[in-house]
Amino acid sequence: ESSALAPVPSPGGAADGPVTTEERRASGRAARQRVPRKALGRWKENDRPHDPLSTILAQNAIRAPELVPIRHQRMAVSPWNFYRGAAAVMAGDLAAEPDSGLTVQLCGDAHVLNFGLWATPERNLSFDLRDFDETYPGPFEWDVKRLAVSLVVAAREHGLGQQVAGAAVQARVEAYCTRMRRYASQPELDIWYDSIHADSLIGYFEPADQGRVSIHIEKKRQRRTSRGALAKLTTMTGGRPRITEDPPIRVTLDDQEQAGIAGHLLAEYRLSLQEDRRALFDRFTVVDVVRQVVGVGSVGMRVYLVLLEGRSGADPLFLQLKQAGPSVYEPSSPAGKASEDGSYGARVIRGKRLIQSATDIFVGWGSLHGRDYYVRQFRDMKIIPKTELIAPRLAAFGTACGEVLARAHARTGDPVAIDGYLGKGAAFSAAINRFAEAYADQNERDHAQRVAGIAAGSVPAAPDYVG
Repeated sequence: ESSALAPVPSPGGAADGPVTTEERRASGRAARQRVPRKALGRWKENDRPHDPLSTILAQNAIRAPELVPIRHQRMAVSPWNFYRGAAAVMAGDLAAEPDSGLTVQLCGDAHVLNFGLWATPERNLSFDLRDFDETYPGPFEWDVKRLAVSLVVAAREHGLGQQVAGAAVQARVEAYCTRMRRYASQPELDIWYDSIHADSLIGYFEPADQGRVSIHIEKKRQRRTSRGALAKLTTMTGGRPRITEDPPIRVTLDDQEQAGIAGHLLAEYRLSLQEDRRALFDRFTVVDVVRQVVGVGSVGMRVYLVLLEGRSGADPLFLQLKQAGPSVYEPSSPAGKASEDGSYGARVIRGKRLIQSATDIFVGWGSLHGRDYYVRQFRDMKIIPKTELIAPRLAAFGTACGEVLARAHARTGDPVAIDGYLGKGAAFSAAINRFAEAYADQNERDHAQRVAGIAAGSVPAAPDYVG
């Protein structure tokens, strides 16, 4: 089986046997010579190796042309929306700087709204990273920086001052460092099995906020299921449920397109499932397929929403089939380029399985018409935070995100080496805070360039559609 996922190097080495804890920690400290922690706070726009607008426009090549204007319009709404859609811009910027060389499986787009709650196979709610379109091996600090900047940009979006943003970044980085120090002393299996459940997440918030957060989670838990989606997104036609059109968000496909998805893409996806889950999938029948528009940065990538029905006739299952391309980190990651023979959908799912504490039972991948796709359940109790909810509680939520990111990196990298690099002082935290403020300023300038491009007509946008 070919793979588009370059392996994360084992911390133990292959030929010479296990490396001692002292040697692993020393390798982390030695990485400070490669890039001093203080240097992580550096940002100079003049050193950029690329033009941000050109980088974003280059992504149009693999997207549906008729949807690209919607993407540009969504990104133009605010600096926060721009940041969400501009992972490729930041990837190019990060790659231009020296890196630690301490490799993990990157989430790749670890901004604050890409953390959320969803159901484990046992139907427990787990707080975890949730978006892996850009997952790829790379230096651990790239994820740390992307999350830190997102806290500053989100704070500014809601009129919160620099002091609030700085406190949130500091709390998040300190949580990451503290958790990584704990993982550095734990057995591998303890790290692998560690998770943050919904009740634990509520505990990060102040007592005055815990009730509101708990009520919000419980409401979403009950509604965000396949049964909830059936009630909200379908109408009965000819005695069968059909997904309701809502152009351009959801568009009905003709019979030939639906047959290609059901007969080829889903058939190939089925083979990527574990044997027991394949048997479960076989108990469902495709009822309807529509094309869907999702997210901000993802707009233009082909996404399908599939409704399947179980044998009882009252047992819906919604799957989302999303086009996958090369990670924005692939051209510049020290891990090297992915195999041209591999599946980008497989890259996403394998990264997801490495990083998450528990993964949806229906995740898999397939291809159609030369394009790769990955598959997951639609909603499945997924609770995605909104900035309006978390902005007043940014430090608490950021702390939880920092701990989750540390676990992801400890699972896929060497926590002892990373802890050795981080050290016990404030050098790393201070540097990330400086970078977050400077790059948030840069993001505002990049957003202004995008808005100017739309106004000048050099960037196509859908002026009547905001989304």
